[in-house]
Amino acid sequence: MTTLTTGTGHPVITAWSAVSPYGIGRDAYAAGLRERRGTVTGLGAEHGTTPDGVGCLVPAFDVRAVLGKKGTRSMDRVTGLAVTAAGALLDDAERNRAVGTGEGAAFALGTTTGSAQSMMDFTRDSLTGEQPFFVDPARFPNTVMNCAAGQSAIWYQLKGPNATIAGGRTAGLHALNYARRLLASGRARTVLCGAAEEFSPARAWLEHHSGDGTRGTTPPLGEGCAMLLVEPHTPDDPAQPVLAEILAVELGVVLDGDPRPALVTCLRSALRRTGVEPDRVAAVARSGAPGPHGAAEADAVREVLRGAGPADLTPTGLIGDTGAAAAAFQAAALLSYAADRPGESAGRIGLITSVDRTGTVGCALLGLR
Repeated sequence: MTTLTTGTGHPVITAWSAVSPYGIGRDAYAAGLRERRGTVTGLGAEHGTTPDGVGCLVPAFDVRAVLGKKGTRSMDRVTGLAVTAAGALLDDAERNRAVGTGEGAAFALGTTTGSAQSMMDFTRDSLTGEQPFFVDPARFPNTVMNCAAGQSAIWYQLKGPNATIAGGRTAGLHALNYARRLLASGRARTVLCGAAEEFSPARAWLEHHSGDGTRGTTPPLGEGCAMLLVEPHTPDDPAQPVLAEILAVELGVVLDGDPRPALVTCLRSALRRTGVEPDRVAAVARSGAPGPHGAAEADAVREVLRGAGPADLTPTGLIGDTGAAAAAFQAAALLSYAADRPGESAGRIGLITSVDRTGTVGCALLGLR
């Protein structure tokens, strides 16, 4: 593989977009957060049978209506969300498409399993059909975890490395760390980095049966995809619109069932490596995991920041439990916060934290502009 020339210093985020329960695009997400608008809605028959009958869904999202009929006959929901979010980012500014596509443009997408609904539907067809092979072959790619990333790359001609990283709520942080490594090694010129999760009856029932019994007291399931454009920092390029520097990404595993000590270690390591004092943290966006994991996450943040009092931008209470897309939505919340306070947030730090019941934890520090 050809090694590309990289910039110096920390990689930077130069653009972002989101497909969220507030609608399609960066402006819709930013406006919803600014207004602190809830998105919980009752589900109709078209959404299937779910345990609680409510969710935080992207409003009126239909893949073929949004992306057109060509190439979307067999596209499932999570793929449609990812392709739409990537397109919203690339179309937001002429520069985004110029630097974010073509040779050297990589794609890194966080996920949980891809589409649980597509996997279950395809398996059901093979079991209930007259013959096991009487299935729709066009829908088989949807059962593969990397379908959304592959389709996005094909759709927008992203010819660099293409990766799908599974990690539950921490998946967005794993994708962000992978993007850093691609740029640092010169394997990519730019990276479209994000995470996606769909709402479906299959996911709702899986969460219902695999949870810790706290689902009834936590936010309903949400869905969507948030996408960041990550590049090497090139100070001699006045056209590069730096929104934030990626100062640190720290990831860890839980060894004793309690995520608090592991997250405390990640947080302290990130602050130590970057030389950031806790009082410089202007805003925190937690994953807001349900039950004891979320409580442990909040305790870890309070312990490490020592009562510094940053703004709490945790979006879970507004857009629901977005699963694998959570950390990407948290990053978007920090970027939206900084954009609403031009100059005020410059030089301050945004903190993302994440815990997942599968035993992974992580955090990221963003230098806001």
